[in-house]
Amino acid sequence: MIEKIKELEKEISDILSQVTEIDQVEKIRIDYLGKKGKITSMLKSLGSLELENRKKAGALLNKIKNTYMEKINNLKENLISSMQNEMMKKEWVDVSLSSNTEFIGHIHPITTMRYEVEDFFKSMGFMIADGPWLEDDYHNFEALNIPLDHPARDMQDTFWTEDGRLLRTHTSCVQIRVMGKYSPPIRAIAPGRVFRYESTDASHENTFNQVEGLMIDKGISVSHLIYTMKTLLSHVFKKDIKVRLRPGYFPFVEPGFELDFQCLFCGGEGCSVCKHTGWVELMPCGLVHPNVLKHGNIDPDEYSGFAFGLGLDRLVMMRYGINDIRYFNNPDIRFLRQF
Repeated sequence: MIEKIKELEKEISDILSQVTEIDQVEKIRIDYLGKKGKITSMLKSLGSLELENRKKAGALLNKIKNTYMEKINNLKENLISSMQNEMMKKEWVDVSLSSNTEFIGHIHPITTMRYEVEDFFKSMGFMIADGPWLEDDYHNFEALNIPLDHPARDMQDTFWTEDGRLLRTHTSCVQIRVMGKYSPPIRAIAPGRVFRYESTDASHENTFNQVEGLMIDKGISVSHLIYTMKTLLSHVFKKDIKVRLRPGYFPFVEPGFELDFQCLFCGGEGCSVCKHTGWVELMPCGLVHPNVLKHGNIDPDEYSGFAFGLGLDRLVMMRYGINDIRYFNNPDIRFLRQF
């Protein structure tokens, strides 16, 4: 057994002397010192030896184990240090040298789109409204026909604060503030950031941008909503855009719809962006629910209106062919310089 241990020690010593990569060091550690490594296996087999031999072999194995664990750690540190030094030589930059390139800042693409949308709606007689990011339960949920026990609250994962307030989950809460301040006829949009406590992927973020739209007057119908949105999309994309309405449930509108527009990536043929449907979901919308009008002190028997929650981020994605919404909050200057 002692001879086998000494052979094993020579084996690991020879192998370590030839190592040049960090990955090789880790493989050696696993092969010899890991749970199923050669040294570990030898330690487990000591039970079959006589007591005296077991003590000698055990002491020798433990010594080798500790010695080579230290050598492996030192070798790792040396290789890392060597890599860093080599990288510094290759990538070293004299920061004291003057640069001939001047990078001029510019507006973020989402901000550019927001200004365009605001200008469009102002030309149609809409006011630009604003509201707090940190909202109360009444404006974000209750006044929008979503009482405390309503299942629709589960549709919007929410960031709550310790004092019972929340980061607004939509800009719809601003329409309650607008109705409380102005009397019909009302035309208003509320652009701004909203927050959802949810996982991110290529088409979902936990902080994104919406534009809430609201029109209240006598005789407002779904046709007014469709005309407004088709005109907006044609203005943004500089061509006629096909849209469709699908039935959708949203507590603050009745009837409620999902408004989709034909995918501009594939022209409606189907691709990964539109999940092979040919259509891209743009926004929830519908006619303002009578209960919401009542919360805004507006008589639902005399007035009607439409409301929508437009996703600014998705408009920008379709205009510029961006296939991942997470780029917008990424500080990578290479992405931002394209705009």
